[in-house]
Amino acid sequence: MALSTSSNFAKPDDAFRALVEAHHGLDDEQSADLDAALVLILANHIGDLDVLKEAIALAARRMLDASQQQQQQQQ
Repeated sequence: MALSTSSNFAKPDDAFRALVEAHHGLDDEQSADLDAALVLILANHIGDLDVLKEAIALAARRMLDASQQQQQQQQ
C-alpha cells in the first residue's frame, strides 16, 4: 500500500472541521493528548509499517519546511 496524500474525503472541509472541533474546550496538554491518541488509533488502522514510516517522514519534512519559512519571514 502506498501513502495517499490526496484528499480521500468527499467533503474535506467537513473532515478538517471535525478535527478542529474535537479540540474545542481542551487545554494545550489535553489537545496534545488527543492528537497522540488519534495518531496511534489511525496508525493501527493503517496497519502498514512502511506507509507509517513514509507518513512520519513526510510530516517531519513539512514541519521542517514550515519552520524554515517562519525563520525566513522573521529576517
